[in-house]
Amino acid sequence: MISNVAVIVFHEVSPFELGVACEAWAIDRSGDGLPVMDFAVCSPDGRPVRTIAGFDVAVQHGLDRVAEADLVVLPAISRNRDVPAEVVRALHAAHDRGARILSICSGAFVLGAAGLLDGRRCTTHWMHTAELAERFPAAQVVPEVLYVEDGTILTSAGTAAGLDACLHLWRQEFGSAAANTVARRMVVPPQRQGGQAQFIKDPVPEQRAETLDPLLTWIVGHLDEPLDVDALARRAAMSPRTFARRFRDETGTTPHAWITARRLHRAEQLLEETDLPVERIAADVGFGNAATLRHHFTRIRRLSPQQYRRRFAAAV
Repeated sequence: MISNVAVIVFHEVSPFELGVACEAWAIDRSGDGLPVMDFAVCSPDGRPVRTIAGFDVAVQHGLDRVAEADLVVLPAISRNRDVPAEVVRALHAAHDRGARILSICSGAFVLGAAGLLDGRRCTTHWMHTAELAERFPAAQVVPEVLYVEDGTILTSAGTAAGLDACLHLWRQEFGSAAANTVARRMVVPPQRQGGQAQFIKDPVPEQRAETLDPLLTWIVGHLDEPLDVDALARRAAMSPRTFARRFRDETGTTPHAWITARRLHRAEQLLEETDLPVERIAADVGFGNAATLRHHFTRIRRLSPQQYRRRFAAAV
């Protein structure tokens, strides 16, 4: 379980993505019942580094501190700067001992330079996915998604997607309730699936009446009901084709994927907060039966519902 986090920085680091890592892992949230991380920012020589914004960041740790970390974070950094050899060695050592490694935005280029993306599915900011694939042809670049997890390495797209990836790790390590608490403190949505598109067309419709927000709110309150595209399109007074296109434009994903994610999220809450049988939870969230819930839960969460309950219910 993650308890020790090290962020590696060197010259031309992006202050925003560095701030994402600090906000997700350096804040003391013990008052909310969450664990406090042993957190450090590290540079190759333990000295200050210059950001792309022109100011320096004071650093108090060298790369020897990375050897203690359960999670190593690489914020966005200039894609054209050579990666220091000592950073490559520190990343390989972390990977070899099984530490989690998270890159945010162009931090993926550091992993690529270290050879840690070879044969792995990965992503970065949508503006740079083609370049990542060209420079590191052994990497399996997945364009446009928010984040990709392959083994112990998690790569995310730019800016806000880094928060999504961090919340994904909080959810994996400490459960849905903990991730939701972190999200509330950061005033961001508690969960966006990694496969969701990076670029959403018309995120704020000019005519509020045309938005699907009322329908999305209704869906969340009726997860136990059949929610096929035809029925939802009728409720939205659209043709199924228009509805499906509009849904993807507003949410960045398909109706099925969006609804499945909401059902899984509700199932997590019930597993953590109640002692309801899995069969009852499956019915209450719309999966119909325990086998279907187990299928989706294991595919997305990599735990069975029973394993999830044993791991996280006690914490709640």
